[in-house]
Amino acid sequence: MPIDLAVALGADLGESTFSWTASDVALYNLAVGAAADPLDTAGLRYVDDHSPIVLPTFATVAEGFHDTDPPAVSFPGVEIDLAKVVHGSQHVIAHAPIPPSGTATTRTRIADVQDKGSAAVIVKESETTGSDGTRLWTSRTAIFAKGEGGFGGDRGTSTRVDYPDTPPDHVVTVPTRPDQALLYRLCGDRNPLHSDPAFAQRAGFPAPILHGLCSFGLTCRAVVDAVFGGDPTAVGSFGATFAGVVFPGETLRISVWDRGSDLVATAVAVQRDASPVLANVVVEKA
Repeated sequence: MPIDLAVALGADLGESTFSWTASDVALYNLAVGAAADPLDTAGLRYVDDHSPIVLPTFATVAEGFHDTDPPAVSFPGVEIDLAKVVHGSQHVIAHAPIPPSGTATTRTRIADVQDKGSAAVIVKESETTGSDGTRLWTSRTAIFAKGEGGFGGDRGTSTRVDYPDTPPDHVVTVPTRPDQALLYRLCGDRNPLHSDPAFAQRAGFPAPILHGLCSFGLTCRAVVDAVFGGDPTAVGSFGATFAGVVFPGETLRISVWDRGSDLVATAVAVQRDASPVLANVVVEKA
């Protein structure tokens, strides 16, 4: 079904109330590479039984953490085959620290539908509020759908970051595990692109790829540890464009520039050392 712009743009996708526990947070932290060294007492704070460190990127999985079905790209005016879809970009604004356990309600709408000619970009925006009325986070998710353009929509504006013409202030290498995607999928993203070799090949990849949101969380955690001393509340917002794929087992090299009020960064897969897999990374300081 072609995209029906008149129906899709601004469509209310409803609200969802959900809960999470400290164990959910700890599993997410492990899934984005935390506590890799079991003798590192600082890293063990990520898996504390009662009050684990909560990264702002936990917001990307909290609502659907216990989902076990593959996601569907089925919204008002939008019906797209999952094999055509990749994550385009993600942005999370942290309005308050996320508690290690709690209940919240998220309301979502389609904020934008962009026509790139050969592809479409569907942008969902979600607002999440805690059970006590605290505004916790805003999340903006862009889905890139190959072959779904040409419906007459606007192309959208560029989010390209101008990087400083200087060496980075921080360089962090983060290895991923060969089973990293299988671990991350336990956080609610059961897309077979990340676990089924045959599905990945049908989608044009030689093997299952790592979830973009896993690379997103890995990068955020590396920045929190390397720049902010393990304090996630120092992050006001975190956003990135998914510029390439990561295969589980590869190592990310994350380069960070401090611009004063914010940080900008890139992440490159060391084994291929080509263009970034995460680009336009912007971390606003709280």
